[in-house]
Amino acid sequence: MGVLASVAQKAEVLYFKAELACCQAKACDAIEADVKAIIDNNFDDETVTFKEVKLAEASNKELVEIHKAKSQTVVIIAKKKKKETIVDVSDIVRNYSRSRNKAVFETELLAKINESIK
Repeated sequence: MGVLASVAQKAEVLYFKAELACCQAKACDAIEADVKAIIDNNFDDETVTFKEVKLAEASNKELVEIHKAKSQTVVIIAKKKKKETIVDVSDIVRNYSRSRNKAVFETELLAKINESIK
């Protein structure tokens, strides 16, 4: 568990996903799996949760519009008491999809999540 796993605040990481052609879908699935693994390996379910949000599903329309989401948009929604903070970390995910540097990706993503749940 991560250092902040016992913190009472809660955050949710939303990964927006489109229905893509085979090759693109495999790359998208791999990145999604990496984001989920970082969260699962560093936080318990009471602190940070991961949620896949399919862009095409009508039930997700409001979330997609609120976050102006497209495929591989990733946002952290931190909830502290009655306050909600939203941090878009899609740029970190985009950089990772180009560089494939997992260590840098994990460090940057964890820093943003930890900052959000402080």
